[in-house]
Amino acid sequence: MARAFLLKQPHTMLHFDCDYMEGAHPLILERLVRTNMEQTPGYGLDPYCESARERIRQACGCTDAAVHFLVGGTQTNATVIDGILRPWEGVLAAQTGHINVHEAGAIEAGGHKVITLPQDDGKVSPDNVDRYITAFYADPTYPHMTAPGMLYISYPTEYGTLYTLSELEALSGVCRRHGIPLYIDGARLGYGLAADTADVTLADIARLSDVFYIGGTKVGALFGEAVVVTNPRLLTNFFPVIKQHGALLAKGRLLGIQFDTLFTDGLYLRISRHAVDMAMKLRDGLLRKGYRFFTNSPTNQQLLFLPRSRRAKLDGRATFDTWFPYDDDTDIVRFATSWATREADVDALLELL
Repeated sequence: MARAFLLKQPHTMLHFDCDYMEGAHPLILERLVRTNMEQTPGYGLDPYCESARERIRQACGCTDAAVHFLVGGTQTNATVIDGILRPWEGVLAAQTGHINVHEAGAIEAGGHKVITLPQDDGKVSPDNVDRYITAFYADPTYPHMTAPGMLYISYPTEYGTLYTLSELEALSGVCRRHGIPLYIDGARLGYGLAADTADVTLADIARLSDVFYIGGTKVGALFGEAVVVTNPRLLTNFFPVIKQHGALLAKGRLLGIQFDTLFTDGLYLRISRHAVDMAMKLRDGLLRKGYRFFTNSPTNQQLLFLPRSRRAKLDGRATFDTWFPYDDDTDIVRFATSWATREADVDALLELL
């Protein structure tokens, strides 16, 4: 059955727009079909969700973590942030943070402000976080302003870059010193953990954050994100918060089965590694052709300078994501690989470029 699911229709267009263009890993589809007629309790109270929770706890090295399953990234961010913050608080984030630029104001729609900080390659610095919070409470009029109630970062960042272990330790230390939670958006977590230059493990993420989520939608699942709460003082009654946000899936086992499969026999990191390998092949090939890169990304997202004269060669033959015009002749574009990217497609794209 797995081979049948892997069959692809013949195609001429090469797709490198994003990392969620395919459906799901064949092992997930097999298991969903095999269990389809089983009857289980709803709302994540089934044995598949419980098994997935336990596998995730073991992988994180955090046996007492609370694990909740939601459907999509924006939904997860809006629900977690609203669940953590008090009405007068906002969330600190990089100017380029996903919650600030690409979630249609979902955080603000929930009544909370996104407080932006300067970014360097998509990352915020511990010093800037410390300075902002210190300056905020040094202002005698601070009760009239939105208080910094938590810090949001992404791993990998929206630019495909990675925080080092020392950077994460410093950010975690600043947050704990100021008494605010650190929340890590892991929509592409697997692609960060699998990168050659990564010195951060899943256990490090769990140890240094208060809440994070493991992305499934972009890493082999049909849909789904697993929220891991490592700080027992946070989100202690999260179930009704999820329900209030319309994020509680009645057929919760559809999420449990997917994450139980992804965290069996190292599948999550294995398929993440494939995406990184394809991205590095693309990057190396483009460097040999003389292309310049906008960021030094070791993950599945590759941002580069694309002259419009060369861009014309891709029209009708390959798709990708345009980020912004760099000048009159050049755009910054992104090519993204995924767990399912075919090596032959990378080769074909390199031939076009």
